[in-house]
Amino acid sequence: MTTVTLPDGPTTPAFVQGIEILAGRTRAWRRLHQRYGSAFMVAMPRFGPTLVLSEPAEVKALFTTHTDLVDNIDANLGQFLGPGSLFALRGEEHRKERKLLTPPFHGRRLAVYESLIEEEAVREMAGWPSGREFATMDSMMRITLNVILRAVFGAEGAEFDQLRALLPKLVLVGSALAALPVPRRLFGRFGPWARFAAYRAQYDEIVGRLIRRAAADPQLSERDDVLAMLLQARYDDGSAMTHSEIADELLTLLTAGHETTATSLAWTVERLRRHPDILRRLVEENDAGGSALREATLLETQRVRPVIDATLRKVRTDSLQLGRWTLARGQHVMVSVRLMHDNPELFTNPRDFDPDRFVGARPGTFSWIPFGGGARRCIGAAFATMEMNVVLRVLLRDFTLETTDAPDERAHFRGVALVPAKKGRAVVYRRAPRPPVAEAAESGVERGAEVTA
Repeated sequence: MTTVTLPDGPTTPAFVQGIEILAGRTRAWRRLHQRYGSAFMVAMPRFGPTLVLSEPAEVKALFTTHTDLVDNIDANLGQFLGPGSLFALRGEEHRKERKLLTPPFHGRRLAVYESLIEEEAVREMAGWPSGREFATMDSMMRITLNVILRAVFGAEGAEFDQLRALLPKLVLVGSALAALPVPRRLFGRFGPWARFAAYRAQYDEIVGRLIRRAAADPQLSERDDVLAMLLQARYDDGSAMTHSEIADELLTLLTAGHETTATSLAWTVERLRRHPDILRRLVEENDAGGSALREATLLETQRVRPVIDATLRKVRTDSLQLGRWTLARGQHVMVSVRLMHDNPELFTNPRDFDPDRFVGARPGTFSWIPFGGGARRCIGAAFATMEMNVVLRVLLRDFTLETTDAPDERAHFRGVALVPAKKGRAVVYRRAPRPPVAEAAESGVERGAEVTA
């Protein structure tokens, strides 16, 4: 028999450890790292004894290990998004599905969505109050939800409005159940699971109509929305996705594709208000038609304020050697995004908000990991990066963002995401329209670091 080798960790009761993590995740990870080093064991709520990693070589080893040996955890978002979701699939099924879903969100396809994003940003920001403090996150949520709805379905309509009202409620209940799991039978037909099931039934009915209508569209091959592409996509054996599989994947894209992006944008506002020099330089660059610092700022925001601060795997083989540790089948392993981004060996003065570290520099695949890593890296990373870039460009172009000396907004754990506790509050003033930047000036702008998925 192989001897299991694991690092040390706290010996307090599992319940106490769980409360400490839920009460202050970032504080708990940093305290444990300071005491035990770059790897430690902890009793995670829902997952039990979990190996937490933040040593770069071991993180890389985990992300590059074949999914037959280490794959997604069992208790994942697939329980909310459906058995056909990428979150629920494993092994070869996951690889085949990911291959079908990749084309709409990469390469030249991204350019199709840029004008759509700008249109939604301008429309939402037109209602921003001038000179009065407000929370930007709700506004960013509306922008990103409208963007993903239009990208997925191609046009607005009655179903679009129904989904726009339904999805925030579905996400809120699902996030709460993910954070504080409640037995499905508890409270019967009046409990949170019953509410979630009702929302999911509404979703299936609305999206089922849209799928059937699109499948019967004689102009389907000329459409460029995600639904049309999935209906026409084929696996290697020539078979098509079932309508239920498409519904699950669309729910995955609609929910995961807007909340995290909107939260990162709210964190960006929160950071820029407290760093006036960076904000001033961003406005100057934006007015000149540049983008390098803007792109670097978004990379840095996601480093210092990752929306998802952990990614988990489960060992699927009898024994696995991972760096210093020997793991048994069923062992949960967590990569701490927060501790990786805090590592001074990877990022000089890691607690500082310093976008210049990414100007002209590409972030490391296994060190800058707000989208996760390996075979389960977020499939929409490139789309999200482009969307944040466009929205921030519009904000800087059309508004003056007032700075503040108020304390940093703390991170609030909302079941899945870490959001600004005050939702990224801002004070803005509309800027006078500026003449378009000359094409000659634009041609000399050097592009900043890009994120690929």
